[in-house]
Amino acid sequence: MGLFDKLKRAFTKEKEETPIEVEESVERTGQEDEDGLSDEAPVSTETATTSPDSELSSEEIESQTLPLETETMTELTEETVGQELAEEASQQEERLPEAVVVEETLEVEATKASEPLIEEVTVQEKYDKGLAKTRKTFKERMNELFANFRSVDEDFFEEVEETLIGADVGFETSMKIADELRQEVKLRNVKKPAAVQNLIIEKLVDLYEAEGVGEVNALNLQPNGLTVMLFVGVNGVGKTTSIGKLAYEYKQAGKKVLLAAADTFRAGAIDQLVVWGERADVEVIRGKTGGDPAAVVFDAMIKAKEKQADILLVDTAGRLQNKAHLMQELDKIKRIIQREEPNAPHEVLLVLDATTGQNAMSQAKQFKETTDVTGLVLTKLDGTAKGGIVLAIRNELHLPVKLVGLGEGIGDLEIFNPNDFVIGLFKGLLEEE
Repeated sequence: MGLFDKLKRAFTKEKEETPIEVEESVERTGQEDEDGLSDEAPVSTETATTSPDSELSSEEIESQTLPLETETMTELTEETVGQELAEEASQQEERLPEAVVVEETLEVEATKASEPLIEEVTVQEKYDKGLAKTRKTFKERMNELFANFRSVDEDFFEEVEETLIGADVGFETSMKIADELRQEVKLRNVKKPAAVQNLIIEKLVDLYEAEGVGEVNALNLQPNGLTVMLFVGVNGVGKTTSIGKLAYEYKQAGKKVLLAAADTFRAGAIDQLVVWGERADVEVIRGKTGGDPAAVVFDAMIKAKEKQADILLVDTAGRLQNKAHLMQELDKIKRIIQREEPNAPHEVLLVLDATTGQNAMSQAKQFKETTDVTGLVLTKLDGTAKGGIVLAIRNELHLPVKLVGLGEGIGDLEIFNPNDFVIGLFKGLLEEE
């Protein structure tokens, strides 16, 4: 099953769920009404009659009953009062420990009730929520495109290009989609706006899927021994935060994790990583501000060997204004790592801020020229309307997205899943034809 087929199935399932629930509730209500009517007792129209011999006045009944009841109650009171007092005393002694147990049970239940309920959220739900702004913007642009729709002509295809470029899917991708759309519209004889919109989305998904053949989105974790990951990126993109969140996830998974604060030039970078280390309960290897980053990495590698750590995450500087110095610095760090671990680093992850759109694309291109980037980390995807940048990154840079930030929580950094991304972005944009 292709990626677009999965998207259509998710769209169809979402459309069908609500009507089914309504029908079921109506059926249940009707059934309950029928059951209620069938359970009612029949109302008799006949009046009960009594024989004349059995009729007695209310005064006669009271006069015959009262003396007997009085005598009986007196006898019962005299005989049982002592027995009841004795039983009550013994029951109070037996109930005392039971009362304590009940009281303790109530206290436990009250404590549980006061604890906040933690709702489990699936990864797909995180994508749906995180891509809400991008989905909304994309839908608004589509609405504008088809607001003055008259016919599928050359002017329309030019507007499609402008719409896609504005949605941050990239210039090259937009041109390619428009060209394929020209051919496909004629081939299928598509005329209705809903069908044209669905065809645009189908082409976007098909191109995204085709460009991703052979792409590996999983992180290159070593089954045995130490895994070393370098993180690069300009200031302010969420690099240190992403390292802290990833360290937390690996720590929770039972891994032995170390952090290396090798971004020694940015003010506050070391202290920030130390704070994240405390939150994740992970040790941070650090040096002095302005010190040699390679020396910090050397100390971290030695420490990782001594502690038999599973994962070492290295925070490095990312100063694009001096490409030559950056390249020399990263090369030096790599040589230090490879002295201890010949096949490392196993990942060089470039961290990009998704809210910057095409600016993130420019950063990726420059870093790709400077160092051997193995994958991308897209942060703040939940806070942007420019999630279409993921399409441009794959189609134009051919770099795999490995991690995405879908929230501000410590557990909101997720391994990138292309299927979940496509469904989260386009599911609400398909139209019924």
